[in-house]
Amino acid sequence: MDSVLDFSTADTVNIGLATPAIDPEAQALALAAQYHNADAQTVLRAALSLYKGGIALVSSFGAESAALLHMVAEIDRATPVIFLDTGRLFAQTLLYRNELARRLGLTDLRTAAPRAALVAQEDPDRLLAYSNPDMCCWIRKVDPLDTALEPFTAWITGRKRHQASTRSALQYFEADAGRIKVNPLAEWTGKNVADYLARHDLPPHPLVADGYPSIGCVPCTSRVAEGEDARAGRWRGKSKVECGIHVSPEKAGSGI
Repeated sequence: MDSVLDFSTADTVNIGLATPAIDPEAQALALAAQYHNADAQTVLRAALSLYKGGIALVSSFGAESAALLHMVAEIDRATPVIFLDTGRLFAQTLLYRNELARRLGLTDLRTAAPRAALVAQEDPDRLLAYSNPDMCCWIRKVDPLDTALEPFTAWITGRKRHQASTRSALQYFEADAGRIKVNPLAEWTGKNVADYLARHDLPPHPLVADGYPSIGCVPCTSRVAEGEDARAGRWRGKSKVECGIHVSPEKAGSGI
């Protein structure tokens, strides 16, 4: 059964913390300390309450996205959900987005897209992903998301510690670029996600059965062989492990 947040005296203090007047770093440290032993649903309920009206879920509608989308819909279907349509996604991802949005009853699904003029200037032949994947990610993901997040003081991600070395120390709450970033699934494993999807009868992304356990843009996503890490198919052949949304381009590292 999902945990229900008990608004204790400590929670009332946190509501006071969740204001623009309080430094985001201080907010993140206080909230991470308070909820470090909480489960995903409790963290999510707390975040949606504390930052109500100023928080959004950013979702790729990828292989594991249905779990967090379902949790949010169970609490508040009107929560804004931001989807990055890079212009290079698999058609199956777009269809999956539509299916999940209908099934979960999401009422505020927003699509963020790259600036057409910038794409025309920097990637007119649509080959930038091969020559400079960091720049391609910046144009198609980082820049559009920065714009989409402007109205919000906090946002929710589906990142997990087991996914990459850059995420191994992930906390439930962190500060990033003046906002609070919430990671309710930080402690979850792939099995946790699979169990949740099965328990709630949520449809899988259609590409998962075709050998894609982690799904991004078409040029930078390949099938994963048995025994490989789930994210081995992302930017294959390069040391790049992040698109740049969550870490600097230097740490994302294209390795080219």
